[in-house]
Amino acid sequence: MPPSRRSFLGAAAGAASAYASPASPGVPPGPGQSSSLVGEWRFRTDPDPRWTTVTVPHTWQVTAGLTGYRGIAWYEREVDIPAAWAGSVVRIEFEAVFHSAWVTVNGQPAGEHLGKGYTAFCLDITGLLRIGGRNTIEVKVDNSFDERMLPRGRSSDWAHDGGIYRPVRLLVTPRCYIERVGVQADPEQLSLSAVVRNSSQAEFTGSIGYRIVDCETGLVALRADEAQTVRLRGGETAMIDFPETRLIAPKLWHFDHPHLYGAEVTLGTHTFSTTFGIRRIEVRDGRFHLNGEPVTLMGVERMAGSNPQYGMAEPESWIVHDHDDMKELNAVFTRVHWPQDRRVLDYCDRHGILMQTEVPAWGGATFRGMADRPLPEIMRNGLEQLREMIASDAHHPSIFAWGLCNEIDGQNPVAAEFARKLRNEAKRLDPGRLCTYASNSLQQTPGRDVAGEMDFIEWNEYYGSWYKGSTEDLRRQLDEIHKAFPGKTIVISEYGYCACTPERPEDDAARERILRDQTRVLRDHPAVGGMIFFCYNDYRTHIGDRGAGAMQQRVHGVVNLLGGRKPSFAALREESSPIESLAVYGRQVIIRTRPRGPGYTLAGYRLRAIGYDGSGIPIERQEVALPVLQPGGEKRVELAFTGTAAVRAQLDVVRPTGFSVLTHNWRLEP
Repeated sequence: MPPSRRSFLGAAAGAASAYASPASPGVPPGPGQSSSLVGEWRFRTDPDPRWTTVTVPHTWQVTAGLTGYRGIAWYEREVDIPAAWAGSVVRIEFEAVFHSAWVTVNGQPAGEHLGKGYTAFCLDITGLLRIGGRNTIEVKVDNSFDERMLPRGRSSDWAHDGGIYRPVRLLVTPRCYIERVGVQADPEQLSLSAVVRNSSQAEFTGSIGYRIVDCETGLVALRADEAQTVRLRGGETAMIDFPETRLIAPKLWHFDHPHLYGAEVTLGTHTFSTTFGIRRIEVRDGRFHLNGEPVTLMGVERMAGSNPQYGMAEPESWIVHDHDDMKELNAVFTRVHWPQDRRVLDYCDRHGILMQTEVPAWGGATFRGMADRPLPEIMRNGLEQLREMIASDAHHPSIFAWGLCNEIDGQNPVAAEFARKLRNEAKRLDPGRLCTYASNSLQQTPGRDVAGEMDFIEWNEYYGSWYKGSTEDLRRQLDEIHKAFPGKTIVISEYGYCACTPERPEDDAARERILRDQTRVLRDHPAVGGMIFFCYNDYRTHIGDRGAGAMQQRVHGVVNLLGGRKPSFAALREESSPIESLAVYGRQVIIRTRPRGPGYTLAGYRLRAIGYDGSGIPIERQEVALPVLQPGGEKRVELAFTGTAAVRAQLDVVRPTGFSVLTHNWRLEP
């Protein structure tokens, strides 16, 4: 019997993705609410006895004197637990600690989360608390390079920032509560599940139901208030599957139309809420299809944690800054090397970026010294991180595919076995989602690579940078890969220019030249379904060849560590635009769209014009709704400023989400 589409819900014991409504300011949270532990904690490294005050989320890797410290550190915080919480379950949720954490409450062990530095975990601390009194929470953290986990040892190329670097909170619920909710939704089917737990010793009997709410209008789209009766023995945890259903005339999620719904599931007095989108992503006829439409996609990858002021402990303002930049760069498609901050995924859901998030297995050194099969501890750790990532993030409509690993040498039988086992597990847990891995081993004998067993091929290619060769070599190798895997869509998962060796100094003109020349080849090849430029930003990494301390880095991006834009930023914005050209003749504007690379239907776009007088003062604005533009299509629209003082205009083609895809400056005729 095929696995249930909802079976991922029970996969990751200890991985919590619970959402609870925040308490009002000044009001102690009650059942079904949360209390943030973001803010001041005491901190020290081991064995230094001196405590300092830090603000969590926090990493010590951006603190003077500690930027190179790898080892044990301690966090401590006192928390007053109100008497009103008596009779409730209190859990502490860490959205991520890198990479291993041991938690105690009032000196008693509460639990641990080891070797999994990018996924959330939740611990029930009810029995350790002094209700109505002051309590001490202590967290021991270790970020030492470790050969028994992923990323393995020093193999990865990004910042190993130790600390409680994502938000922390207390979750307060009734004794019988919902741990998490799973949603799988496409235009024909809606599947809901809930993992419920009875933490009391008494048997629980009650009803469980749900409401589906349109997030844009607030209207209820579907409800089943008492869908099922739940009976749980004391201490029992169970997964509840609701009967499959569907929404009538649903609003589909698309990167240009990121419609979201809310799922509110209620068990007794506890309500758990999450968001989701309804969409279908599939590969057929050698192409990606989004909601039935064939698309070719383009974007750029961002390396989180690269601003030396924050490191991996990024505030929401910086997350928004970088992703607003990515939207300005016309990125509708990206991938990342490790499971992401919830705030990142929420941004992508709400603003429209398709993302591939990955298990942090990077580089061929991951399997160094393994002759026949992956080391059991590496295999186990990879599977655990995959399960926790899927359990936490599968409801996000922005998650395009699960990435299983990166540049592992997929022609090595040991590495291939690892990728194959992760693929099989991902398909068991979340059969409707695409799976792949980013290969850098397709330059010779591509047919031997485990990439061929994935839903689509991903290739990190660096002709003109890490690889010797020209655009003609790129074109020939694309043909070889296509020949090895006929009918498979190819995504160029990385390409670009790295100033990472003495013979390759920083040369942004070379970065722009590689971008333009290779994009031209890639968009012309019929097997290429997507392109991801690497990289949005220069990035912090312990193997960086530039900078020191918190600014040790690799120079690879179209912005620097501080977010300063290089000239190549404008080139990437232009190449990633779905608009091939915009021309003005008199008052007539002619817009042509790219047939591919990227190529997708433009619906709901607008042409915005702002007129300026001779002193540069904006004096007039108008917007014109554009007709639907198909890939490779052309439309003409008329603009007519009412005044006579405007001498020039700035034209922007604007997405339905409000981001400009192209800017054109136009001098008005007298």
